[in-house]
Amino acid sequence: QKGEDEFGKVDAIVVSVGVDEEIVYAKSTALQTWLFGYELTDTIMVFCESKILFLASKKKVEFLKQVAVTKGNENANGLPPITLLVREKNESNKANFEKMVEAIRGSREGRSVGVFVKDKFPGEYMKSWNDTMTAEGLERVDISAAVAYCMAVKEEGELALMKKAASVTSEVFTKFFKERVMEIVDADEKVRHSKLAESVEKAIEEKKYLAGADPSTVEMCYPPIIQSGGHYSLKFSVVSDKTHMHFGAITCAMGIRYKSYCSNLVRTLMVDPPQDMQDNYGFLLQVEEELLKALKHGVKLSEVFSTVMDFVKKEKPELVAKLTKNLGFAMGIEFREGSLVINSKNQYKLKKGMVFSVSLGLSDLVNKEAKKEEQKKYALFLGDTVQVNEDDPATILTPVKKKIKNVGIFLKNEDEDEDEEEADNAEDLLGKGARATLLTERTRNEMTAEEKRRAHQKELADQMNEEAKRRLTAQKGEQQIQKARKSNVSYKSATQMPKEREIREMKIFIDKKYETVIMPVFGIATPFHIATIKNISMSVEGDYTYLRINFYCPGSSLGRHEGNIFPNPEATFVKEITYRASNLKAPGDPAVPSSNLQNAFRIIKEVQKRYKTREAEEKEKEGIVKQDSLVINLNRSNPKLKDLYIRPNITQKRMQGSLEAHTNGFRFTSVRGDKVDILYNNIKHSLFQPCDGEMIIVLHFHLKNAIMFGKKRHTDVQFYTEVGEITTDLGKHQHMHDRDDLYAEQMEREMRHKLKSAFKNFIEKVETLTREELEFEVPFRDLGFQGAPYRSTCLLQPTSSALCNVTEWPPFVVTLDEVELVHFERVQFHLKNFDIVIVYKDYSRKVTMINAVPVNSLDPIKEWLNSCDIKYTEGVQSLNWTKIMKTIVDDPEGFFEQGGWSFLDPESEDDAAGADSESEMEDETFNPSAEEDEYEEEDSDEDYSSETEDTDYSASLASDEESGKDWDELEEEARKGAYCSVYCRMCVSGLDCIMCVLSGRYCSLWGWLQKQTVFVLYN
Repeated sequence: QKGEDEFGKVDAIVVSVGVDEEIVYAKSTALQTWLFGYELTDTIMVFCESKILFLASKKKVEFLKQVAVTKGNENANGLPPITLLVREKNESNKANFEKMVEAIRGSREGRSVGVFVKDKFPGEYMKSWNDTMTAEGLERVDISAAVAYCMAVKEEGELALMKKAASVTSEVFTKFFKERVMEIVDADEKVRHSKLAESVEKAIEEKKYLAGADPSTVEMCYPPIIQSGGHYSLKFSVVSDKTHMHFGAITCAMGIRYKSYCSNLVRTLMVDPPQDMQDNYGFLLQVEEELLKALKHGVKLSEVFSTVMDFVKKEKPELVAKLTKNLGFAMGIEFREGSLVINSKNQYKLKKGMVFSVSLGLSDLVNKEAKKEEQKKYALFLGDTVQVNEDDPATILTPVKKKIKNVGIFLKNEDEDEDEEEADNAEDLLGKGARATLLTERTRNEMTAEEKRRAHQKELADQMNEEAKRRLTAQKGEQQIQKARKSNVSYKSATQMPKEREIREMKIFIDKKYETVIMPVFGIATPFHIATIKNISMSVEGDYTYLRINFYCPGSSLGRHEGNIFPNPEATFVKEITYRASNLKAPGDPAVPSSNLQNAFRIIKEVQKRYKTREAEEKEKEGIVKQDSLVINLNRSNPKLKDLYIRPNITQKRMQGSLEAHTNGFRFTSVRGDKVDILYNNIKHSLFQPCDGEMIIVLHFHLKNAIMFGKKRHTDVQFYTEVGEITTDLGKHQHMHDRDDLYAEQMEREMRHKLKSAFKNFIEKVETLTREELEFEVPFRDLGFQGAPYRSTCLLQPTSSALCNVTEWPPFVVTLDEVELVHFERVQFHLKNFDIVIVYKDYSRKVTMINAVPVNSLDPIKEWLNSCDIKYTEGVQSLNWTKIMKTIVDDPEGFFEQGGWSFLDPESEDDAAGADSESEMEDETFNPSAEEDEYEEEDSDEDYSSETEDTDYSASLASDEESGKDWDELEEEARKGAYCSVYCRMCVSGLDCIMCVLSGRYCSLWGWLQKQTVFVLYN
């Protein structure tokens, strides 16, 4: 309408798409994908000033009705009226063509039509339409560039798809291609370029290389281009030849398409590059940085090219002629947009949101040190997928490392001593010596996996102790104040006391309104709040009924979670009161005297139950963080999953419902109308457990702050559906070839595939909606191991940020960032299982235990923890962690002064230093035939002198041992307070357990240790 670009020069736009399987990229099909998400073959679209017409088959017209038909208002979504014409297969479609030509004639001046000149589809249908336009004398104007410029600016959803495509390309290059080239070089294999390219194409069929993408949504943009051995063509139209790969400069270009959106990546791997080649490659990296800085909103493409060329002329003018003639092109649904190329002539301006494939190369470079013909010439090629920003440099979407140390493969010839100096130079340059390796990743003289782990664990131990000490020192003084028991006052004044007849008659009366029991005490009606009553009991003995009422008081056994700290513990407390009443009815009495006690017993129980229920609900609500309100998105296209169950249940019975994603959170609505809202900003972990090897498929949310529903607080909420029969009818006669069973299995497979696709689709939509702020993690089943965090054994699986099991209930989720260290208990050769203890950075938090882990999982778990930078230790004993953690929290400075967590590590430095003396000590101490005099002479001075030891005990060390005190005497000493002032090695510090044995004293955490026990511990 403004007439500012090519669109203003045409009266209508005609887009006709035929059938041609050889055409991969065409502007017509790209426009269809951009508009509808699908390619519609044998379809003609006519865009006029005031109407739009589609001519297609009946099936496609049905599909197009969702955009053509709008309720109430023709222009409800801003579109002109849409006319759908059904193509007649057996006729010439003359009538339909006439309607379309009539519409073109009625649009503006009706003379010129905008078309894509390069798109030429074969077939009679397309030919007859083109002949009709020619016969009508309509002028054709090419609008390819204008449409391309319009489509070049990507929306959020498109950018998300392109980022995913770029990440898949990066994964395939890093995990497959780069590794494969390293294997070829290391093994000195002969592999053809074409074969290597084919193997890359096959790799995208394997899910492990696709960064979580579905293989059905991934395809190559073009066959991978691999070149080496002096023959290079730095274009994307060439094909990998059949010559063998040469170990020099190896260029690789590959692009992967995800859900119709393209990405591109170019790297050069160099085997033993000479210094000149390294310098040229380093300069190429600088040129790319300058290019990224120049790619900004509002800058002309020709200006970007000029900026880069000026930089090259200034820094290395001799390389200007070697540089590629263009520096990249716009990319999207089409791999290469010919009208938006970065060259010296392009006048189009960059816009924020455009995505480019930048590619720079230096060709025909000469290797002066080359001896063979194929080494004399080489080329360097570098490229990335980038996104244009407003003011900042372009963002790289393919973050594959490209520094010389990441792409250089440095070999050392073992037979020639002369090469050692060159290797040393390479080591200085690159940071590490090398031998047949990609520098930072491999060496021929590799350390064993266990040695590497130990070295890394030693670093982690020092780092962990320093951080923990700093953290605990900062927290010092922030002591948790234990909450005092709420003081319940029955009546604030005497006027509130009820004036009932039972009170005047000195009977027990229960005031339900104030939850108070009024009892006669020495003839006075005395109120006791129901909270003060611990329990009541009633018994009948002979002619009397007894009602016994027990009260809470200091010193009485309290419930585990009662937390009863009395407001005034120095006050006088009544512990219990017993009432007696006769079961015999006296003449003239209206009722049996004991009926009052029976009624009181029943009513007190009711009031107590009601009070405890209310208290429990209030306790559940304590600490609940108030959540923001859910912002409902009224758009009907919200991501939604139906027929899901929720855990934990909202009511007693499980109910189905639907989960819908809104602007700032999820809402689950049950069939009964119950609602549960989960906000995105309250989700710590969002986990997707596929149904592979499981009977349910699960979306699990581990929350930062608990939410309330079903009158309870929950930090774990999950939504699931069953994918097969949980139970099997064993009474049914079964046969392996039973048709019904085979059909049922087939149906279950289809159901699993259908559910998996539905859940993945939902997840992708949610991630797009939240702009990747909420990412679903999929557990790594291959790294899983069996264990029992609760009562039953289950498969525990790591994710990128947690360790979890979400298929069993209750769920188990541990955040790895919150873990301080992991300790393996009961690790012994003759045991089949061991236990895992997880200690958190918050030392006041209870440690997590995982029992009965198979011992064959120990090495894989160590490898996984090591890769996550988590310190682990192991031991043969089960420790009293409650007391250990309390000791640490009470005296953190003392704990870290004595070595911190090194007491858990049998290979710590302290142990190594004292290994010799300890072994001597054990040999002589625990030998029944050894004499104690020799023992004292050799070891007592060195090993058992301690600054913290009391002088009395050091003086009586020998006498205690010689007197041979029996067990009862030692127990008596312990009761009198003869406890160690220090802790043994197994508990906290580095002092030896044997001191406790010789001095006849207790370790504060372990209790009495016999000689035999210590012998077991040390062996």
